[in-house]
Amino acid sequence: MDMRNPLGQRCQILGTSDNRAKMIENRAEASLNLSPTGLRIATRESRLALWQAEHVRELLFRHLGLEVGLLGMTTRGDQILDRALSKVGGKGLFVKELEVALEEGRAHLAVHSLKDVPMELPEGFVLATVLEREDPRDALVSNRFTSVADLPWGALVGTSSLRRVVQLMSLRPDLRIEPLRGNLDTRLRKLDEGGFDAIVLAAAGLKRLGLAARIRTTFDEQQMIPAAGQGALGIEVRSDAESLRSQLAALTHAPTWLAVHAERAVSRALGGSCSMPLAAHAVWHGQALVIDAALGDAEQPSRPLLRVRAQAVIDLSGGTEAISTVTDSATDAATALGELAAAQLRGLGADGYLVAPLA
Repeated sequence: MDMRNPLGQRCQILGTSDNRAKMIENRAEASLNLSPTGLRIATRESRLALWQAEHVRELLFRHLGLEVGLLGMTTRGDQILDRALSKVGGKGLFVKELEVALEEGRAHLAVHSLKDVPMELPEGFVLATVLEREDPRDALVSNRFTSVADLPWGALVGTSSLRRVVQLMSLRPDLRIEPLRGNLDTRLRKLDEGGFDAIVLAAAGLKRLGLAARIRTTFDEQQMIPAAGQGALGIEVRSDAESLRSQLAALTHAPTWLAVHAERAVSRALGGSCSMPLAAHAVWHGQALVIDAALGDAEQPSRPLLRVRAQAVIDLSGGTEAISTVTDSATDAATALGELAAAQLRGLGADGYLVAPLA
């Protein structure tokens, strides 16, 4: 059932979520009434997405004095749970409805986990800021086993990420890996009901929701290279919202901004989508930004991973803890680093791994 309140907000009511959806709707309505600036954040309605939106709202008030309301929405990515994202349109399914709300003026900001944001934003939208990164690693969650090495032969592991699939297969070719969709709470419930021996989730989401105790082990970033943007939050706005963009720039965490731009450039250069088992993760060593990237074969996950490392010295004024506006030249240098890593992957034969090889 589609439900609208007098403020034009929309909540998708699905089965037993009636009370929860109504709570979100009422909460958002109250928030809008308390927002003298009239600004609204478009957010998905999952518990993690709401945490992220509330976190951004608090930062906007604390640092910029802005009172902002929430517009809770259900996206197609939240609704389609019986098929892999790579089969139904990709991660853009999680952001399309939020962008429509921005375009129509029903909201002014959208908060995203950057690993869910397509590498190319639609015309008329920009990434205004990137906040300081949480733990970017992947986490193994299990009620019986403490590590991947501890899993028995042929253990059943849940994940719908092709990136995780190919890296798990590289570590343990004997594992049975099956799709696992749904929000974080749904995935944990499926594990607890005995559907899997273990599941793999982003450590950042578990920590943000106070569920770090569920983590049995975190994967070393060399053992399981994270997804581009994993652990980082980005704020998307309309490109013509120049005043708001200028204000939001003050929240940018420069080291994270540059790292994720390098990571996303790898995927963009290879025509990246969720149908591509690509990992890319950049870290700072002093003034040097070092990126690791790996590519697997979506059709043959057991094929050897292609792995590269590249680095560049980038001027990061103010040090690696700076929260500041980043220069265009630094962003260009980070993007060039990601493109270099992509070129190295192609040099190793990446075109032969891609679902649709580049011309």
